[in-house]
Amino acid sequence: MSQVSIDLGGKVALVTGGGYGMGRASARRFAACGASVVVADIDVARGLETVDLVREAGGTASFVEADVSQDDAVADMVGFTAATYGGLDYAHNNAGIIGPQHSVVDYPLDLWDDVIGTNLRGVFLCLKHEIPAMLARGGGAIVNVASETTYKGNVGDIAYTASKHGVVGLTTVAGLQYARRGIRVNAIAPGNVETGITEAAREFLTPDQVRRMETIQPLGRLAQPEEIAEIVVWLCSDAALLVNASRIAADTGWHVS
Repeated sequence: MSQVSIDLGGKVALVTGGGYGMGRASARRFAACGASVVVADIDVARGLETVDLVREAGGTASFVEADVSQDDAVADMVGFTAATYGGLDYAHNNAGIIGPQHSVVDYPLDLWDDVIGTNLRGVFLCLKHEIPAMLARGGGAIVNVASETTYKGNVGDIAYTASKHGVVGLTTVAGLQYARRGIRVNAIAPGNVETGITEAAREFLTPDQVRRMETIQPLGRLAQPEEIAEIVVWLCSDAALLVNASRIAADTGWHVS
């Protein structure tokens, strides 16, 4: 995969859900472009593995354990970033979960709370604490993770779909509120990516549903985390200076097919 040359030297990036998948890929890409990176995850072992991969490639990275659904944990995460590297310039709010499929009537309340807590409340809390840190640096850029489901929904994933629609709303409002203060906020809407969400989804799908998931995009295959990371880092760079409060589809056209 060809990569665009982007210089983020002297910048600081924070990636939630950085222990694997899209988060790991974006952490590595931020570092490859010269940024110092804080990898945040609830999974300590995987998060530390990402840091090791960044350092082995010559980059600068640190790990912080964080449950993004908890306000104190997010505040500490952003505080750690500023204390370790002197501030915060970019954030990829990537942490997310998915659960088994249920009808609206049968959807368990505890599962609803877990999914909404991580996927929507988590993004809100990240914005709440990241934006002041970026304002202290004179501006920055944030990329939230929405989903292809925000274009046409998903018959099975009720809480997941609702949470990702909420992320788009948060992105729009935050982007508009802070544009004149130098902060851009966008959301990337991936299709099916070879990452933790698709790994988890396989547990709840029939073999035919798995094959459909893997081939339904116009490209005919799952996207790779590194392909998503390339878009994330570009959105944070000055090359995307005019892109704000936007939902960027990254599904090879699936959302309109």
